[in-house]
Amino acid sequence: MNNSTWDGAPEPEGRSGHGPFQPYDPWAGQAVQAPGPQSAYDADALRTQVIPAVPVDMAGMAAADGTPDAWPGEYGSGSTRAQQHPDTVEGVQDSGGIHDGTAAYPDDGAPDGDDGGHTAYLPVVDPGVRAPRDTAEPPVTGRETPGAPKKSRAGRNLPAAIGVALLLGGVIVGSLLTVPVVFVGIVLAAALIGLWEFSGALGRAREGKGDQGVSVRLPLIPLAAGAVAMEIAAYQRGPEGLGIALALTALAVMVWRMTEGPEDYLRDMATGVFAAFYLPFLAGFAVLMLAADDGAKRVLTFMIVVVCSDTGAYAAGVSFGKHKMAPTISPGKTWEGFAGAVVTCAVGGALCLTLMLDGQWWQGALLGAAVAATAALGDLVESMIKRDLGVKDMGNLLPGHGGLMDRLDSLLASAPVVWLLLELYL
Repeated sequence: MNNSTWDGAPEPEGRSGHGPFQPYDPWAGQAVQAPGPQSAYDADALRTQVIPAVPVDMAGMAAADGTPDAWPGEYGSGSTRAQQHPDTVEGVQDSGGIHDGTAAYPDDGAPDGDDGGHTAYLPVVDPGVRAPRDTAEPPVTGRETPGAPKKSRAGRNLPAAIGVALLLGGVIVGSLLTVPVVFVGIVLAAALIGLWEFSGALGRAREGKGDQGVSVRLPLIPLAAGAVAMEIAAYQRGPEGLGIALALTALAVMVWRMTEGPEDYLRDMATGVFAAFYLPFLAGFAVLMLAADDGAKRVLTFMIVVVCSDTGAYAAGVSFGKHKMAPTISPGKTWEGFAGAVVTCAVGGALCLTLMLDGQWWQGALLGAAVAATAALGDLVESMIKRDLGVKDMGNLLPGHGGLMDRLDSLLASAPVVWLLLELYL
């Protein structure tokens, strides 16, 4: 574009010459005439449409100084001549109208929705004209929808979560204090439901990713039979019975998968063996605790210390949490929350070992610290599995919690450690 002429004519007198990227004021050197009585020209209205450019953040199209959203359309005073008079591009209106930015703002190679960290300078237009946001989440207003369930800072329906936890805890404690053998059935039911939820999560991941998604299908029949065998063997035969039942279950999964052909055999078989180990086998250590002479007290100690871990981590994390423990895996988990879990677990373990079992307070404190570590590890492993599958929760069986597997993660990882330490202490 010729910088010294306007549409092929000499530049009007009174306008200073400038390059295409020098600041330009279209009203420089001119006096705005007041409109006559019969004129439709409104100088004040025109002035309101020309507002100095301000920096904006291209990622959210929000002005950096907090002013209303900017739209890359008309340019105001202070912009360059090249900005005010862009070349006409197909599919983009000229500088007097609104365009979609396809020609003016080409893709710089950054991911969708990311401007690569650059800050552009665009004018603010009429606040009544809002730019549409290209985002999957609604803007945060700080207000809750009327009638919607109240959620905690962790993103859960806190009243429902507390109610479900009290109900499940009451069932477990009631069985341990009355008919302890019923607890074996509770553990078995939890393992079977967990297998069903895991299978459903694999299915949702496959559907969500299309042709590139996971196509693993758990062999639920041999896994369910193996879960029954593992829990019964743990109660009747101890650790040896639990280990033998796991080995037989893994063998059954391998043989069952052979009937579907060789394609992806190793992947499907490995997933099935992992499911057998992660759910019924680890849950079997709670049954091993029950099989001892003071089994009900051991299981109660195990449950109380794990609850102390979750409670302490939540309270400390909400109150003081600032330093992320594993932001790429579980953004809500903080080191402050972990410290709170260690303290509450140590206190809970010391009380349980001295009041319910014939142990020393320091043994209970060590047990509590170990549970805090294994509970956090179990949470992270579960988060890794869900992120790999692309699901938020393993299921929706428990209001305020998600699926049953989302509540078993800390228990499953802590059960072998608690069983081993109690065997060494008592």
